[in-house]
Amino acid sequence: MELLTRMLEQQDASGAVDDGALRSLAQQTRVPLHRLEGLRGFYPQFRRHPVERPVLSVCRDMVCRQRLGMDPVARVHGDPDITRDFSVEGASCLGRCDHAPAALRQHTPLRIDVDAEQRVKLSSNPEHAPRQWPLDPYSTPSQHYATLQRWAASGDIEELLNTLKSAGLRGMGGAGFPTGVKWEACRAADRAVRAVICNADESEPGTFKDRVILAELPHLVIEGMLLAAWVTGAREGIIYLRHEYEPERERLEAALREARDRGLLGPGHPTGFDIRVFVSPGGYILGEETALLEALEDRRGEPRNKPPFPVSRGLGGEPTLINNVETLAACVGILHHGADWWREQGRGQAAGLKLLAVSGDVERPDVYCVPMGTTARELLALAGGVQGGKPLLAFFPGGASTNPLPAGRLDTPMDWDSLREAGSALGSGAVTFVAEGRDLLDLVLAQTRFFRNESCGKCVPCRVGTQKAVALVESAIAGDPVDGLPELLRQLNGTLARTSICGLGQVALAPLVALMQHFPQQHWQALATGEAG
Repeated sequence: MELLTRMLEQQDASGAVDDGALRSLAQQTRVPLHRLEGLRGFYPQFRRHPVERPVLSVCRDMVCRQRLGMDPVARVHGDPDITRDFSVEGASCLGRCDHAPAALRQHTPLRIDVDAEQRVKLSSNPEHAPRQWPLDPYSTPSQHYATLQRWAASGDIEELLNTLKSAGLRGMGGAGFPTGVKWEACRAADRAVRAVICNADESEPGTFKDRVILAELPHLVIEGMLLAAWVTGAREGIIYLRHEYEPERERLEAALREARDRGLLGPGHPTGFDIRVFVSPGGYILGEETALLEALEDRRGEPRNKPPFPVSRGLGGEPTLINNVETLAACVGILHHGADWWREQGRGQAAGLKLLAVSGDVERPDVYCVPMGTTARELLALAGGVQGGKPLLAFFPGGASTNPLPAGRLDTPMDWDSLREAGSALGSGAVTFVAEGRDLLDLVLAQTRFFRNESCGKCVPCRVGTQKAVALVESAIAGDPVDGLPELLRQLNGTLARTSICGLGQVALAPLVALMQHFPQQHWQALATGEAG
């Protein structure tokens, strides 16, 4: 962490990590210059040269395309009032889809508006009024951490693990692995557990639920980590936070100071266990748990081959527990109320509560906490329906990596099994609704470009396959389609799914293939049959 932290500090201080700074760091740390160059070239946060004007990063991904047009960056860049003051650059999803179209000025999130004269205006994102979340068992701050204190007083770690397993809680970052089983495996590792890590690097387009949890329920995340540390005997805690979440980092740091003041962290903790926030140097791939570990070890964030898994060989080669933000927060409610309570919160065979980030063509984009198994139709109603009262064309149930479903599937329950049976997935819990009249091919192609751009390049199928898929579709749109395009894309998708090291390559082309299946619209049929142009 030391090298990347120092490079990030240099970037913040001077606007770049130039060659002189890199040589100086190499001399101070006695790290070969080529290794530091490898870090600078891999992570998108680092610049070789400072820019003359402040940078305005404009989101170019799906939800902002819906709100601002097919090329948000060009739309903003075309306004002379903006380009006079800023250097406008395109950026992957900024995690502010509830305030789309979104931009970032240094560390300050902004909303892009267009006035009656079609001039671009920048405004601050509004603050949410305090709200009570069903996930939070506490009604006042004075009650925070009572669940931890009760379990620690009982000393019954086996009962705690049985409670989590009985509740059926699964990892809410997208993988869905049983949480109790993961904690138990880490506790049973053959060596002392090094760390509990909270993965707060959500970066998939449309995903922002973890950002809201960190802003409004940081105490639950911290308490979840403390419970995990008590169970596993971990020696340190790390919150791995995406760099665009500076306001949330400040709230996290305030909550951590409060926990230290109460003797729950640092010198007041019986073992000295403390939690630090590590700000990511950027890159969607860092959400993959082993790529995250590589970054924490000051290497390029390329996923590791598995096994071994982090619970047995993680940070520094030692057992490490990694959980998502929502997963850790949910543990507190379960361990406060009990497994039966959690199961009763769901619908049908589904258990528990689910936080879903709803955006796109809806009246009230936001994070909604609903019973697992709530239908997409009910969720759309909670968000005020389709914007402007238009008919619905499609929805993405779980983020940019999940297959779009047609409006006729609105009554599908939002849970792991139901969405899998419907041909999609719950994924990262990012639900994006798309109204009739939208160019669905453009939106899906933007997602494929995202995965192409974010591929770490370690494995050839992902690195080359995503580039090839984008080139094939762009060529067809330009009027030069290849014969047999649908079958070619299906084969390419199958190759990536079978041979890519991590989930990025395994799902990068799946939405394109699903588009051919569920939405044989006239413009796509023309591309697919070679009749475009």
